[in-house]
Formats: sequence, C-alpha cells, structure tokens
Amino acid sequence: MKSRLFLGLGLSLAAFNIGIASAETVWLDDLNLKPATQGWGEPQKNQSVGEHPLTIGGKVFERGFGTHAESTLRVNLGGGAQKFTASVGVDDEVDKNPASSVEFIVLGDGKTLWSSGVMRAGNAAKECAVDLSGVTNLVLKVGDAGDGMEWDHADWADAKFETASAKSFAVSGEAALAPVAPYILTPPAPATPRINGANVFGVRPGSPFLFTIPATGERPMEFSLEQTVVRLVVITNHHQVSIRGPFAGILDLNTTNGQITGDIHTKGEYIVTLRAKNALGTAEKKFRIVCGDQIALTPPMGWNSWNCFAGEVSQERVKSAADALIKSGLINHGWTYINVDDYWQNNHDSKDPTLQGPFRDAQGNIVPNSRFPDMKGLADYIHNLGLKAGLYSSPGPWTCGNCTGSFDRERQDAAKYAQWGFDYLKYDWCSYTPTMEAQRGISTNYPLAAASWSGSNPSSHAELIKPYAIMHEALAAQPRDIVYSLCQYGMGDVWGWGDQVGGNCWRTTGDITDTWKSMSGIGFKQDKAAPFAKPGNWNDPDMLIVGQLGWGNLHPTRLTVDEQYTHISLWCLLSAPLLIGCDMTKFDDFTLSLLDNDEVLALDQDALGKEATCVLTDGDLKVYAKELADGSRALGFFNLGTVSLDLKFKPLAQFGFTGTQHVRDLWRQQDLPDVDAATGTLPLTIPAHGVLLYKLTAK
Repeated sequence: MKSRLFLGLGLSLAAFNIGIASAETVWLDDLNLKPATQGWGEPQKNQSVGEHPLTIGGKVFERGFGTHAESTLRVNLGGGAQKFTASVGVDDEVDKNPASSVEFIVLGDGKTLWSSGVMRAGNAAKECAVDLSGVTNLVLKVGDAGDGMEWDHADWADAKFETASAKSFAVSGEAALAPVAPYILTPPAPATPRINGANVFGVRPGSPFLFTIPATGERPMEFSLEQTVVRLVVITNHHQVSIRGPFAGILDLNTTNGQITGDIHTKGEYIVTLRAKNALGTAEKKFRIVCGDQIALTPPMGWNSWNCFAGEVSQERVKSAADALIKSGLINHGWTYINVDDYWQNNHDSKDPTLQGPFRDAQGNIVPNSRFPDMKGLADYIHNLGLKAGLYSSPGPWTCGNCTGSFDRERQDAAKYAQWGFDYLKYDWCSYTPTMEAQRGISTNYPLAAASWSGSNPSSHAELIKPYAIMHEALAAQPRDIVYSLCQYGMGDVWGWGDQVGGNCWRTTGDITDTWKSMSGIGFKQDKAAPFAKPGNWNDPDMLIVGQLGWGNLHPTRLTVDEQYTHISLWCLLSAPLLIGCDMTKFDDFTLSLLDNDEVLALDQDALGKEATCVLTDGDLKVYAKELADGSRALGFFNLGTVSLDLKFKPLAQFGFTGTQHVRDLWRQQDLPDVDAATGTLPLTIPAHGVLLYKLTAK
C-alpha cells in the first residue's frame, strides 16, 4: 500500500484550555489533534504523518500538524480568534513522488475562506493567512486533488491562531449524522438445517481440496453427499465417507463437521448433492465442483488482520481470530479465509525486538519474525478448523510496513508459502520500483532506504504487469491452490489486465477508512471496472469496516448504523471479496447480524458473477441492479442524502422488468406485495445514508 496505519480516534469532542499558551498566540499543535480524520496514518504533532521532521520544499519547520488526505480537523472557535496562519505543502518524505498531490482548504462557518490550489511533492510551502473575525466553526481540510490519496502526506506547518485574549477552543472530527441506535434486520437462522454459501467451488487438478459445508441449524448435525451425475461407490468408515468417481481422486467427507477434503486429478465439472440433517429435519443443496484452471469462482470471504491489528499482529491473535470465526458461527455462512497481513516478517528499522531478526536464512528462505514461531503449524491449525489461511507480501524488497518483501525471491517465497500450507496471497505494490529490475539476479542487498516508501509508479503498461506476472508464474508452479490478490490500488486500470497475470482479485482503489466519505467515495465509483468481473476475477474495493476497528488502536466503526447496512449491501451487489477487518473476538450482536444474513451474502456469492452497476441517479437516490444466476435480479436503493427519502417508485419497466414481479426484502428476509412492472408502485422509505435491498423474480 502506498500509505497505511490509520489510528484516528473518532468523533469525541476534546477541549483544550488555551490558558497555558500566550494570550495572543495559540499554536495548532497545542490542541488535541487526535479527533482529526484522515485517509491514512495517525495525526501527528510537530512531525509528518510518516513521523519525520516537518519538511516542505527543503525547508524544515519545528511546529505544526502532519496529516494525510483526505483530512478534516474541526476547531470550534466560538468567535474568539482573529487570524489563522500556516505554511502548507506536501512533506518531502514522499521524495517527489508524482502521485502526491493535495489541496489545502480553510472553511469558516461553512464558507471557503482560503484554498491553496493543487500542491505537489517538491513544491515550496505556500503561506496561508485567513481573517477569522466572527468565525465560530473552523474546518481545516486537505483534499486529494481528485487523483486519489496515495502518497498525499500533508503538513500544516507553523500553524497558529491570533487571539485577543486567552480562549478555550474545542476540536472535533468529521461531522456525522445524528446517532441512531443499532437495529437488527437479519432474522435468526432457523433451528432446522439450512445449507448456505456458494453453489460452486473451483479447484485445480491435484491440488488439496478443502471445503466446509456451511450449514446453520441446531447441532448435532450429520452431513452427507452424493454425486448426481455419475454413479459412484460410497464407502462408510467411522466418521468418514469416501466418494469415488470416474475422476482420478478421492473426496472424503467428515460427516460430523461437514469438512470435505482430498483431491481431484481429472478436469471436469461434478455435480453433487450436499445434505445436512439434525433432529428437526433435513436440508439439501445441489453443488457444482469445477476442476480446472480457475479458482475463486465466487469472491473470497473471510478475515484480514490489518484493519484491527495492523503492525501488532501475532500468531496468537491470528489463531484467536480463527477461533472467533468458528465460535461466532460465521463459518456456517460461508466465511472461509483467515488472512495475515503485513508484519509477519522481520522489519528493517523497527525498535520492537519481536520484529528484529534475519530477513532470510542462509539458503535465502524468508524468515518469519518471533511473533510467528511456526508458520506451518499456524496454517495447519486454521485448516483443522475447516478454514483456509492467507498471507501477505510485496513485489518490492520491502513491504509497506518495511518488512521483508519478495523481490528477486518470488519462486522461493511461493514455494515456502505452499510448503507452509497457505491458500491466499495478498501482493502489495509498496517498495517496488521498475528500475530495480536491472538488479534482478545480481544482488539482494538492497539499500534499507528503499523501504521508506521509495516505490514509484510505473511509466508503462509493461512495468505494471511484470512484477505481478513473475509472482503468478511462481504461484502457478506450486502443488496447491493459492488465491492471488493484486494490491496496487487500481493503477493502469488493473481490472483490464489483472486476469492476464493470474489475478483472482485486484484492488480498484486506495485504502478504505471507517468514514462515510471514504466508504461511499469508493463503493459508488466502481462502474468502470464492473464489466471485467467474472468467476475467478473480482474487483476489490478493499476490506469491510464494521465492528471494532483501529489499525492497532481499537474503536467502534465511525459508520452509522444505516451506513453499515449500505456498506455491506453495496459490497455484496458489487461481487466484492468480503474480508472482515474488525477484531472478531469483540463481535456484538449488531455486527454479527450484518455478516450472517445468508440472503444478502448470496448476492455476493452468486454463481453468475456479474457485478451490479448504477442504473439510476436521481438527486440523492442511486439505484443499483445486479443480474443473478437464477434469472432474477437484485435492486439496491441507496440514499446518499442526510435526510430520509420517502417516495413511491415506478415503473420497474425502466430497468427491463416485465410482467408481475415477486419482491423479496433481503435484509428482513420477508416477501413484499407483488408489483406489476409497467404500472405498479414500489413504496420506499430509505434512511439517511441508508439502503433498501430487494430481489425481484418474475412470476
């Protein structure tokens, strides 16, 4: 990632008594800056967001506020300030990276008082001087200048207020809608058996097969399966049922926990019937196994360590996350992956002894840090729970967190990941520089300075593709399936070429944060990439931001209740990889209800794999439509405004619907009155920043 480690502290008001400063001058860095919201990193006093001296255009400043676009700091002046001055610009720590461009804006009582215009890396500081006479509420903003937030390290240097006398100012973060108490729409799963999750599963010939039948209902439960296309022999052995078919291979079913393991050696499609039985009844479901060249036939669902633990991740925390996914019951809804993000390797400049050690052993194999004493044991632990394990690296010599990357060691690292037993690789652009290709195979003694965000944007399509193609070749040579996730923020319209380098999913955007602006700004701008989504290839708008987050400093998500319903609804309509970012050991009932609604999740896991697009924008209303494998369609009605929308929506015929349509409210799992597509009316009451999510089926 270009910039990471968000540690903002939410919306709480934090007053600072200015009496300790002079009566005439109040320095911005004397206020509590923690409530500031920003796109990456922690608000910094008297240093850059990268924790270096504030430096703009070669000039060093002793005081100020280091932040990162998009950034908002609200100061309640109460009319007590006369003037605000600062020197602003992009911090030199980005090393003139061309991706860095920002705009500084000062607003007073909702009006723009001053703007810097677009500033870029290497520009000299601009002087900001604003008359604040009579201003009650001041907002200091840093925008991304319209080209994304990567590398947007911004400094408000020598920032201060002039006052007539000592005042008490208060600082707050991003403005929010009035709080709404959590309300749960998802009904409890029935006690009778119900088989959930995807209807299709992809595996390469000879790769280890692991699939856990996701089924809700009262336990104990007995599982069984049979192949419905060809005749096969069923052999019962204690708690194992071995399915032998015309394919070369054996799949074993554990009848107690529903885990299917084994391998298939012959390419083809195999239709099986899954069954789950308890004391209250039996459920069954047709399930298609595709043995071929493509995996991830539906978007990956699971958990990633970054948004909650960031650089504090450890083997024990990862195991606890796996345990929590089982305990919460999310495994019964199709959640599968437990992914370790950055900081499992040793770090080149950390003062933390747990991150210090050799980068590679004498044979060149990557060395995990002391927090991860047994990588194979960790993967085995996750597999024994019926889950899959994921890992993280970079095509550069260093990861985004300055840990060991994979440059010039791709095949060796891929072999090690497979030997340990990992099933997923997130491959993050980070310190990769196209010019370092000249050193490939010559030296692995890359300068440590390369880790300090010295990666650069490519100048050609070939430069974008090369590092990802190299790792794809290395992964493809391994004797196990490893989902390949390209993390390079949408550079060069990755959705147009990601499948050419073996990508199963690819980031389309910069990092998400737990704000409405970040989530909605990402989620509602995916249409350009939508035509390229298909089984095995998924557009990735980044991880989920519900629950207890914090990038190392936990806090409840800053999304409102209705914004969280919008977030999950939109990501499912977009056929996005669903990676939980919160601390799963701290689940509350509301967060779980967002993640265990099988009818909503079914949109994401639909076998057709067609991403929704926006079919109507009318003021604050956006309507998204998604075609589904069974011939039905889903409609998401989103309210981007700050007040509730009440309207009578018609006709559905404008979206291609004909005849009478059966309407299903997916969050409430309730049938609504049928609607005639030509003449009928669909009444809608959509909360501010909220959603209604319906499935329509022709009768």
